[in-house]
Amino acid sequence: MREDLIHYIWKNGKIPFVNLYTSRRKALQIISLGIHNYDSGPDFFHAQLEIDGQLWVGNVEIHVKSSDWYAHQHNLDTNYDNVILHVVWEEDKVVYRKNREEIPALELKNFIPGSVLTNYYKLFKSSKDNFINCENDLNSIDNFKFSSWLERLYFERLEEKSNEINKLLIEAKNDWEKVLFILLLKNFGLKLNSEAFLSLGRALEFGIVRKLMPNVFQLESVLFGLAGLLDNVSSKDKVLNQMKVEYFYLRDKFRIKEEGVQSPSFFRLRPANFPTIRLSQLANLYVNRPQLFGAIMTIKEISQAYEIFNISTSSYWKNHYVFGKLSTKRENKLTRNFINLLLINTILPMIFCFSKWQGIDVSSRIISIINTLKREDNKIIRKFNNLGVNCSNAMDSQAILQLYNTYCTKNRCLECVVGDSLLKGK
Repeated sequence: MREDLIHYIWKNGKIPFVNLYTSRRKALQIISLGIHNYDSGPDFFHAQLEIDGQLWVGNVEIHVKSSDWYAHQHNLDTNYDNVILHVVWEEDKVVYRKNREEIPALELKNFIPGSVLTNYYKLFKSSKDNFINCENDLNSIDNFKFSSWLERLYFERLEEKSNEINKLLIEAKNDWEKVLFILLLKNFGLKLNSEAFLSLGRALEFGIVRKLMPNVFQLESVLFGLAGLLDNVSSKDKVLNQMKVEYFYLRDKFRIKEEGVQSPSFFRLRPANFPTIRLSQLANLYVNRPQLFGAIMTIKEISQAYEIFNISTSSYWKNHYVFGKLSTKRENKLTRNFINLLLINTILPMIFCFSKWQGIDVSSRIISIINTLKREDNKIIRKFNNLGVNCSNAMDSQAILQLYNTYCTKNRCLECVVGDSLLKGK
C-alpha cells in the first residue's frame, strides 16, 4: 500500500459517505473533506466531520499506518495540534495529542471497494519492460479528456519555465531585457553549451550590451573574449588579434569581471552550432534589432518571429567556423527549426510570464502560436507515438515531455488524468 492511494481516495471521496465509523466504532459523518495542503503541515485543512454526534472542524492527516505519526514526529510539531481525524490504511498504534486525548482514526481497509485496489495494483504492476506504467491501457482513454489534459500540461510547463524567469528577474533587478538576453544566450548554446552561455549572460551587465549595440565588432569582441574564445595567443589571424585588443580595451573600460564564466565546448557539435557561429548570430541580432524585447512581446504569429530572427553572422563567419581556418562560404542564417526552438523555450515563456506580470491573459494567443509549430522529435516523443499518442504539434510534444518527466517517471499516476481514469475503470 502506498500513501498516494490513500490521498487519492480521501481527496476524491472514494469512500462510502454512509455507515462510516472510527476504529473505536464511533459513528463518523463526513461533511467536508477539507482543502488539500501542498506545503508542510497536515494533509488537508478545514475539514468538517461529525463524530459520535459531535461536530468537529479542523485538519486531517493521512498515513499508511497510524504509527507513521510518531515515525514522522508529528507529535512534536505544533502544526498538527488541530488534527481531528487520522486517515490510515491500518491502525497499528493508537495516536494521542499532547494533552493525551486520542486522535480518532478512520481505518480505510474496512471501507474501500475491491475494484479500486484491483485497478490500482494493475496500474502499478512492476515490469522492467514497460516504458510507462499505463502503456498497455493508454489508448483506452477518451481522446477529448486526454487532449484537454495535454493542454493543461503545456501550461503547467509554462508555469515551471516562468519560475525560472522570475528567479532571473530578481537577479536582474526587474530588468526584463536583461532576462531576455540571458535566456536567449542559454538557448543559443543549445543543450551542450546552455550552461556556459548562461554563465556568460549572467556575468555581462546588460547596460554594456546596450552601449555596444551600434557596433557589432565591439559586441562580438566582448562576447568572444568573455567566453574565452580569444585565448589562442599564437594565432596570426588578423580578426582574432583585432578582437583581442578590442576586448582588453572594453574589459578595462567597463570593468568587466570574468569570474564564473564557463568556456563553451566545440566537442561533437555540427559546425553550424559552434559557439563562434551562435555568438556572432546573437550579436548581430541585437545590433540589427535594438528594440528586440518590445518586438518579441508583440509576436502574434510565427511569421513575425521569422522576420525578427532573420539574422546571419558577421561577414568573417560566412567563410570561417573557427578563427584562422577558411571554410566554404555560406550564409549562416538562423534556420526556421532553430527559431522554432527559440519560440518554444524562450519567446513564448517570456510572453507568458511578462503578460502574467502585467495581469493580461494571453493563453489563446500562445496556443495559437504553439499549435502552428512542428512537434519536437526525440526518443520520448517517438515512444509515446509508438503507444498510439497523436503528437501533431509543439504544444503536444511539450505537454508529453511534461507528462513523462513530471508524472510518469515519478509514479505520480494518481495525479494524472490517465491514471485517474484507469483507477475508476473508465
